[in-house]
Amino acid sequence: MNQFKLTFRLENNRLPKSLDKAIVSFLKAAAENYSPVFFNKLYDKSKSIIKGYTYSCYLPGAKFCGNTIELSREEFTLFFSDIDQAEFLHFFNAFQGMKHKKYPLGGNSMELVSIRMQELNEIKENEIIVKMQSPLIVRHHNAEDNSDIYYTCETEGFAEALKDNVGIFLDRMGIDISASDFSIEVVKGKKVVAPVFERNVDASIGIYKLSGSPRLLNILYLAGLGVRRSAGHGKFEVIG
Repeated sequence: MNQFKLTFRLENNRLPKSLDKAIVSFLKAAAENYSPVFFNKLYDKSKSIIKGYTYSCYLPGAKFCGNTIELSREEFTLFFSDIDQAEFLHFFNAFQGMKHKKYPLGGNSMELVSIRMQELNEIKENEIIVKMQSPLIVRHHNAEDNSDIYYTCETEGFAEALKDNVGIFLDRMGIDISASDFSIEVVKGKKVVAPVFERNVDASIGIYKLSGSPRLLNILYLAGLGVRRSAGHGKFEVIG
């Protein structure tokens, strides 16, 4: 199992608060530049396509100032993983095609200067301790009135709602595995407000214990937890 570590050089140390929107735009541009067929497979607007990838960003010395994120240096790092190995390799080629091209970033620009493959240790246990690398968003969607309820580690129903999110993800991805043995326990969690395409939603960060079959946990390790995974949420690292 692997993930990509992408290093971006910036013109200045200021990022837009809506960084998720910029990163998704970059991913789409990379896919379309690489192959229109690959782009349509992932981003065809006429279809509701659930993604098997997730990412998180490391923002050195980040300070949030209104609509701007100020960094301690003019670069940031993105970690990208995908449960579909063929798709993962296609993204490698797509990223290669974007190297050393300045991509606009709201008064700044981001230039992909390095792509490295990092090995992830396969999970072999039924219980793991994880630390969220990006905010975990847990949501119950009511299809009848198109309303959403967001849960955090501090609200009742959090674990059950996340289990439902995992089950829906597996079903829509066509992965023949049950989420019945999945569970989450808060070790040291905290509620935060996460920007999602310029809209603030309740989310959670911190340390959690995940339980489930090793196969399921490995899937979630690569694909992320909760919703809005492909927009930079729900990625975790295993710490125990």
